[in-house]
Amino acid sequence: MSTENGLKSRIQADINDAVRAGDDLLKSTLRMALAAIMNAEVAGAEAVVLSDDQIINLLRSEVKKRAESADIYEQAGRAESAATERKEMVIIEKYLPAAMDEAALAGIVAEEVANAGDQIEPRDGESLRLVHGRHASGALAGRPPRRPGR
Repeated sequence: MSTENGLKSRIQADINDAVRAGDDLLKSTLRMALAAIMNAEVAGAEAVVLSDDQIINLLRSEVKKRAESADIYEQAGRAESAATERKEMVIIEKYLPAAMDEAALAGIVAEEVANAGDQIEPRDGESLRLVHGRHASGALAGRPPRRPGR
C-alpha cells in the first residue's frame, strides 16, 4: 500500500515545492495527477488506498492520454497545445520506473524459458505470459508481451 514515503506522498511534496518555486506547469500537472489518483481511490463501492504499483499504472495511463492528446493537437495544427501535453508527459514520466531496454528484456525471456525447462517452448505465447506475469511491475510494466526477435 502507499505509505507516508510512497509515490502519492512524493507527488504531494513535489506539488508543495512547485508552489513555492512558482512553477505553474509542474504544479498543475502534478495536481492533475494527484486528482486522478484520488478519483481512482474513491471510485467504486468502497474507498481504497492505491498501492504504488497501482499508482504507477494510473500514471502510465495519464502519460498515454497526453501522448494521444498531443497527436490530436498536432493534427489540428495546435502546436503550442501539443507541446504543453508533451511537457506534462515528461513531468509524469519522472514518477515511472525506467523502461527496460531490448537486450535486458531478451535476457529475462531467455532466463525464464531456461528455468521453465520442457514446460514451454521458447517462442510460445505461454513463455511471454510467464515473463510478463513475473516482471509485471517496475521496468517491464506497461510493455506488452512481445515475441522475442520481433
